[in-house]
Amino acid sequence: MPSLLLTIFILQLTIHLINTVGATAIDELLWTLYNTLPTRTRSAVQDSKTLRAEVVRLRKEMTATSSQDEFAKWAKLRRGHDKAVAKYDDNANALKTHRQTFTRITTTLRYLGTNGLRLLLQFYFAKTPLFWIPTGWVPNYAAFLLAFPRAPRGSVSVQVWGIACATVVQMVFAAGAAAWVLLMRGREEGVGMGKQGRRKEEEGVAMGGGGEGKKEI
Repeated sequence: MPSLLLTIFILQLTIHLINTVGATAIDELLWTLYNTLPTRTRSAVQDSKTLRAEVVRLRKEMTATSSQDEFAKWAKLRRGHDKAVAKYDDNANALKTHRQTFTRITTTLRYLGTNGLRLLLQFYFAKTPLFWIPTGWVPNYAAFLLAFPRAPRGSVSVQVWGIACATVVQMVFAAGAAAWVLLMRGREEGVGMGKQGRRKEEEGVAMGGGGEGKKEI
């Protein structure tokens, strides 16, 4: 079943990516993308940005205006500031409610599409052999473990294949991260050695110039 083998591998890869990036970062990205669409929260988000800028502007004008020398102007700014803050708070509370609902829905869908789907595949294909191992390749206890829990003896079960895929994905990502760290460290060392070499060359030129000056004297 090549399709099932590939499906489980992609599923384990997706789960690893989600765990690596983080659910919070993914929810933030999805919320930003959602508000770029013509949804009912898009105008609320834009109004929130406008109201925030208005509050900041009025606050700066209030700070620059003396409440004693220009009381009338200051009082007018204060009333406008309080009104803008009240509108901003109401808008922010409404957006917070929509955001909580959106996050709850995306979290549910993300779970159903990853871990929920993984559990469904493990239950539905529990007795299905994903592929068979040639006879005599592994001892009996290993054949029992590879077929755990309900696959036919001599085959690899969906649970074992999922564990193998998850392990391989983790190892590949760990190796990639280690290679990246070594590469960046090598570049930093190369840059450091280059600076040190240039510094020595500059010191040599300076010493050579000093010696020539002494000979002329």
